[in-house]
Amino acid sequence: MSTASKSPVLKIKALGFPWETMDPFLFCAYHDDAYPRGNADMGPAASLAGRAIGQDFSRKDGWSMYHGEKVPGFPPHPHRGFETVTIVRKGLIDHSDSLGATARFGRGDVQWLTAGRGIVHAEMFPLLDEKNDNPLELFQIWLNLPARSKMSDPHFTMFWSQDIPRLTATDAQGRSTDIAVIAGQLRDAGAPLPPPPDSWAAQADADVAIWTLRMAPGARWILPAATGEGTRRTLYFFKGQSVHIGGQDITAPAAIELHTGVPVELANGDVEAEFLLLQGKPIAEPVAQYGPFVMNTQAEIAQTMADYQRTQFGGWSFDSDTPVHGRDPTRFAVHPDGREERPAHSETPSSVV
Repeated sequence: MSTASKSPVLKIKALGFPWETMDPFLFCAYHDDAYPRGNADMGPAASLAGRAIGQDFSRKDGWSMYHGEKVPGFPPHPHRGFETVTIVRKGLIDHSDSLGATARFGRGDVQWLTAGRGIVHAEMFPLLDEKNDNPLELFQIWLNLPARSKMSDPHFTMFWSQDIPRLTATDAQGRSTDIAVIAGQLRDAGAPLPPPPDSWAAQADADVAIWTLRMAPGARWILPAATGEGTRRTLYFFKGQSVHIGGQDITAPAAIELHTGVPVELANGDVEAEFLLLQGKPIAEPVAQYGPFVMNTQAEIAQTMADYQRTQFGGWSFDSDTPVHGRDPTRFAVHPDGREERPAHSETPSSVV
């Protein structure tokens, strides 16, 4: 739905699954699963009858098993030619990959994984609590790589929740807007996080931003103009009721493409609202995609498939095809060189902007 040229709102679309994105992003998957209490295998203590196990996206009873059979999640699968940015707002993810890295992260943490020339990884969702429900909420964003970086070295980065720059802005009536800055820079939110070295987000003029916003009922906040020429911006309104932008009342859920050259006031309605903002200068190169492989030409896709059949992108060194990392809820990351890191603070709120 196009709007008048003077409006900061350029287009409004409904949200499906996954969310449609614009160059330099490939797509965004939003998972919001109301998992029940866990069983002895860290899977759901509930019947799996009626689900297409191994391919369950049903949201039956408010949750899915995805490609998991006992534990929900995504067993080993390959990627080449792009990056995944995984923002976990509730729950935990167990990561394992063909570089030898492992991690348990969540509760506000972000994993940024550059697939580059090729990686295999698993993302499992262990249900650790056997007495209470195990809600899981996350975004996984696919960010494209330019042709010059598609065969770069794979790179594994963890951004722990307490290290992510955050800003609370208060309007004239004292109503707050909370912003978490995963990529890009926002005034007064602290130093931006360094993206991986070969990422499009690491380019000085790419103007990539990934922010999450939570607005109190009735809150007003001015979204600043982007700095880059040619930058495009989408605001995903995924929770709430209505927001007023540029003379329009927009109801959730919706994807709102905004003009990037001017500041834009967001005026929330009567209930708390949440948004994901994705922006960036387009890479503006051809995209050839076959499932988990994203290159520039079909010939490169064919070569990727041949390379994967030959090398398995380093192979799988774990005993299990659905690796989970025990019952200890402590978050950690073990890097390919054996270096281990943990968040500085052990206690993190279960739901984070």
